[in-house]
Amino acid sequence: MRPRSSISWLLATLATGAACSVSQDREVAIGAENAAEVESEVPLIHDSVIEGFVAALGKSMASRTSRADLDWHFKVVNSPEVNAFALPGGFVYVNRGAIEQADRLDELAGIMGHEIGHVVRRHGVEQMQQRKRGEVGLLFLCTLTRACSTVGGRIAVDVGANTVSAHYSQLDEAEADSEGVLNTLHAGIDPEGLPAFFQALLDKQKVQPSLVEAFFSTHPTDQSRVAATRRQIARLHLTQGPDFIRDSPEFHAIQERVREVPVARVSSR
Repeated sequence: MRPRSSISWLLATLATGAACSVSQDREVAIGAENAAEVESEVPLIHDSVIEGFVAALGKSMASRTSRADLDWHFKVVNSPEVNAFALPGGFVYVNRGAIEQADRLDELAGIMGHEIGHVVRRHGVEQMQQRKRGEVGLLFLCTLTRACSTVGGRIAVDVGANTVSAHYSQLDEAEADSEGVLNTLHAGIDPEGLPAFFQALLDKQKVQPSLVEAFFSTHPTDQSRVAATRRQIARLHLTQGPDFIRDSPEFHAIQERVREVPVARVSSR
């Protein structure tokens, strides 16, 4: 169904990323410290069914990566904005807005696979190590919710962004896209979900820009990114068949369950 040579070539390409001088134990400690800080600031959905579904989907991909040995954590942020983010060491956060706005399971898997890719590639580990207590929680609150939509809040974001950037480099984003394609593929999920999700958000931007503003601020996306991801998939010469998962009734049941959860009110900063 998939030529081994094509996948081997892509894996070799991904393996050429810059090395990180931080040990894995230290990376996990950094992630755990920052996760505790984030979760004290950011509203989460505490529903065992929703949490279980998202965790199972995430681990179905993470367990097939080169960092399967990490203790992966997947949480759903109770925010309608479409966004997702990851901390070093295997801590991944997905906004309810990403679940609600995805048309299919493979789209949600694609963006989660992308965030898993940031962890696999160890993006931002050394920068996170240098952060002061309190900075990361504020940054995530402002990035994943509308808590900082006031003028004062935007100043806080600007100040925070100077010390803790929520932005990855263009190279980091491209690497995470490549990892995202492989992460979905190895889990038996259609890799087309990632570019399809990007395209859906570009379309949404034209009619409801506020809903996707946060995503585009942390994941700059345009038609060239969609095209680049689809070219990568084409290079794998995959033959789509019944083994590829694109959608499932369970995913849409989870979507409805998420929509029944009251949206959290977050205090403005």
